[in-house]
Amino acid sequence: MGVQGLTRFIDDHGAILTDYHFRNSKLVIDGSNLYHSLYFNSCLDQKHGGDYDDFEDQVCKFFKALRDCGIEPYVIIDGGSDFSDKKFETLLHRVQSTLNTANNLSKGLQGDGIIPTLVKQVFKQVLSSLKVPFAQCIFEADQEIASLAERWNCPVLSYDSDFYIFDIQAGYLPISHFKWQNASTQRWSSQNYIPCKRYTTTSFCRHFKINRQLLPVFAAITGNDYVNLDKMGFPIRWEDKLPMEPNRRPRVVFFNKLLKWLASFQEQQEALDNVPRLIVSRNNQHNMDAALQALSRGIKVYQLQPGCLEQFFIKDKAPDPGHLPDHLSVLPDWTLLPLMKGTLPSTIIYILQLRPVIQGVQVEDPSLPSGNNTSRPIRQVVFGLLLGESREVKEYDREGMNLTSSMVKAILPRAAQQMQLDMLNQAPHSVRLEMFLETLGVSQSTLNGIPPHLRLPVAVTYYWLRHAHLRPDHPFLQALLLGLVYGELCRQRKSQRGFIEEGPVLERLRGLIQRGARSLDLAVAHAYSQWQRCMRDGLDLNQLLCFPLPEPQIAWLYRGTLVHQLVGQLRGVVTPDSLLMEDPSSGQLYRAMLEAILNSQETETTGQQYGPSADSGAGGRRG
Repeated sequence: MGVQGLTRFIDDHGAILTDYHFRNSKLVIDGSNLYHSLYFNSCLDQKHGGDYDDFEDQVCKFFKALRDCGIEPYVIIDGGSDFSDKKFETLLHRVQSTLNTANNLSKGLQGDGIIPTLVKQVFKQVLSSLKVPFAQCIFEADQEIASLAERWNCPVLSYDSDFYIFDIQAGYLPISHFKWQNASTQRWSSQNYIPCKRYTTTSFCRHFKINRQLLPVFAAITGNDYVNLDKMGFPIRWEDKLPMEPNRRPRVVFFNKLLKWLASFQEQQEALDNVPRLIVSRNNQHNMDAALQALSRGIKVYQLQPGCLEQFFIKDKAPDPGHLPDHLSVLPDWTLLPLMKGTLPSTIIYILQLRPVIQGVQVEDPSLPSGNNTSRPIRQVVFGLLLGESREVKEYDREGMNLTSSMVKAILPRAAQQMQLDMLNQAPHSVRLEMFLETLGVSQSTLNGIPPHLRLPVAVTYYWLRHAHLRPDHPFLQALLLGLVYGELCRQRKSQRGFIEEGPVLERLRGLIQRGARSLDLAVAHAYSQWQRCMRDGLDLNQLLCFPLPEPQIAWLYRGTLVHQLVGQLRGVVTPDSLLMEDPSSGQLYRAMLEAILNSQETETTGQQYGPSADSGAGGRRG
């Protein structure tokens, strides 16, 4: 987010960014920007729902590069606590744009910018496994990031153009110029470093001859996520009537004129007092006062205040509940530390404040109901645990190709009727497990033969089969479970650091991936989009209930380019048995998961659909 067009404007002024050999330093990282950048810049799959194991590999490589250069990373993930909803219209606009991108991808057209459903959860798990310090921010993340960097006198890594405005003495390192892949080949005084570009407010203000105090005024007048004078009906007018400069973008011309105008002032208030002279408006003075107040609020977001992150990283301590701002007082005390540790979903902050929740976008069939509808009953239980029964939460989701809102009612499972949110973390494990399984409609005996770390995915898969719009046929289920077997084999091999051979099953499944995906089958994409939404909401519910089931390693649960290929293969002459030959343990795991799902007491009415006869067209064997 930030100031639209500012990143390109600064890139065009090459003297502002300076070459920098970065090493032996702390680094505060905008985690949300980082995981988006690592996913998109690595050209990982977007239209098949994501390849999370490849993403995990990129995250590991990135932090190894930092470690090799003596860099200590501290990652801040945006939890979202913008109480005044100043960014909400910007967020809605971006989600609508993402919907259009997803629609293009669904038609086989070019597009980029679809982040798979579970990327954030995978990112947090990988950080934990690598022992990289990270925090999920319960306050506005940009200010917390800038405050911590200033406190520690180290730079910020991000691609948010707001960091061109924050006055961070150690500077800002734009991700687009952070060449971490070259770290191992770059040496200076026999010490590895990462070649990058560094920005400081000093270099910017020296270049344009303005006082650094005026940078927030520049951002507010230009328009950021918090204030936009044009949209408020107060367009800027320039006194000179010079013709448009040839080959110059209007935004560049605007920036240059504004900076030239600001150069005549020394203090923020002086510049603000003169803003009315620039504005063309037929509105009355009252509206002008409102515009100036909005500008003042837009300027204040760049004022650095003492944050809570240093205490968290040094003492593993959450903010004192008594010192929280009023809008965060709705958070029960026990949730503060898990929220900051990233073991509670940040969406509970929005839900407890009764603020709108925007559902994510995936590539699916736009003519069918949103995949988020399938997992809505799980979210309703999350709402019920947080708010109590009969309350409602406003959700934004797609209807066709348009973003629309609806009110979703909170519900409570029978096991949770007497449960109080303030005491939820102290409820007996048996009660919390009963709540989870009741929500998903799974009996505990169903999961007894499943390895503990795969019980949640199996429970979610059972739920998905019962609730998916257009019930998935047998190859969908087979492919999904074979994908879980593939992930389990990869996980086991990685835990042995590659010292065990790949094995015939892994070789066959990798061979399918390497063939490359055919044209996208929208029915397959839509089915697995629903499964991923069920998994996401199931993971959130499991976290809110303080992990009645072990949390799986999410990177190994789903590989889109594999399961899509498998569906096509299983509709032909390939059978699961032919893929699992020569590895009895893989076959045993596959059959255990299949039997648990198909033989659950609750699935008796659908047993014929998924029973042995349903497999006769794929080799005549069940499974």
